[in-house]
Amino acid sequence: MEKKKLKIGYTWCMGGISFLLFIVLTVSGILLMFYYRPTIEHAYHDMKDLEFGITFGLFLRNLHRWTAHGMVFTVMAHMIRVFYAKAYRTPREFNWIIGTLLLVLTLFLSFTGYLLPWDQLAYWAITVGANMAKAVPIIGAEGPFRLVDSHNDLGFLLLGGHIVGQNALLRFYVLHVIGLPFIIAILMAVHFWRVRKDGRLKQSL
Repeated sequence: MEKKKLKIGYTWCMGGISFLLFIVLTVSGILLMFYYRPTIEHAYHDMKDLEFGITFGLFLRNLHRWTAHGMVFTVMAHMIRVFYAKAYRTPREFNWIIGTLLLVLTLFLSFTGYLLPWDQLAYWAITVGANMAKAVPIIGAEGPFRLVDSHNDLGFLLLGGHIVGQNALLRFYVLHVIGLPFIIAILMAVHFWRVRKDGRLKQSL
């Protein structure tokens, strides 16, 4: 392999950094689960306890939060680098699709974590997001392939009801701590395997 292709300026190390940030998110998220209860009666107060009542609680929460922002940035930068290097071409089309799915899931993982503090910012942000989901073409509330009818649409599936309440908080919590990380971990494993299987990128920039 050419030496220049091993330099940080060529690879940016964004793929590896994204994986490292995912590990940090997983570990910090597990630690946060010891102090958080996903109920509308306790969620906000538990977050305040983390900030003001638990030793290093604020550091732990901010570590998780800023690492999540960092992962969104590094995954997007990695996709830009791959596109710029034309590394999505044969035989890497399948891995490009996996990478695109990982980008979408990373954004959705960040979105599901937004509701968990259960403050005004989170409540109204998720309300706007759910209304956007209802307006999605084809599968939205007025689309021909909506779930059941205009009252049981994509927004209803996301919230588990018609309002941002306990069902929504529980669904977002389960997606955030179990569902999405599990899917992302599997896709990452497939992604790394395909990187090894497809071999190095022959053409240079």
